[in-house]
Amino acid sequence: MRQRPLSSVSLLIAALAIWLLCAGLAVAQPTGSAIPVPVGMNGSDLLRMSQEGKNNEVALLAPEILRKNPQDIDGYIGFAWSLNALKEYQKALDTAQAGYTKSKDPRLAQAMGEALYNLGENVPSLSYFQEYLSKFPEGSKAAVTFYLCGELYIRMGKYNHADIAFSSALQYNPSNARWWTRLGWVREKTSRYLLALKAYEQAVSLNPSLQDAQSGKTRMLAKIQG
Repeated sequence: MRQRPLSSVSLLIAALAIWLLCAGLAVAQPTGSAIPVPVGMNGSDLLRMSQEGKNNEVALLAPEILRKNPQDIDGYIGFAWSLNALKEYQKALDTAQAGYTKSKDPRLAQAMGEALYNLGENVPSLSYFQEYLSKFPEGSKAAVTFYLCGELYIRMGKYNHADIAFSSALQYNPSNARWWTRLGWVREKTSRYLLALKAYEQAVSLNPSLQDAQSGKTRMLAKIQG
């Protein structure tokens, strides 16, 4: 039997179907890394990039670099730090643990501590932070690690410990208004109102629009003058 020629509408529908099929196949195909790994790049480059805040680039480059050299500890450190910065905490923990099994580098301990802090695991987080700070008290992650220790102590109800941790963090980063506010709050919790007022005032001087600091300052003035 002789076939009837397709109408223009049928041809259009067929063409559209083929286009959709091809588009779907294109989406389904794995694209791989969006950034090719430059020749000679290694973990020390990833670590530097992570410290420079190039976290998305590190996340794209690191898997291939570590696949080529699974013993590159700097690669694990840079990758885990960037994953924490990107809020991929479970992946950061897994990456840091993988590196830590090869080398007990305290920088990997810091990465594990930060991931565990955000995953709500307080006790092991604090232990890893202490391991890092005992070896790198002046390290690039010292300020944020002291700060996170302060938050962990708050979770544990240890406000005097939190005071020490926040004060230490502020030695490294005295321009962080939020940290001054948290220091004021823990001092307020232990009824040291004058010291709390000073912390709140410092926060307000750095960021007058920070409402928590303004409210804390008002409360402390009422306590002291009342």
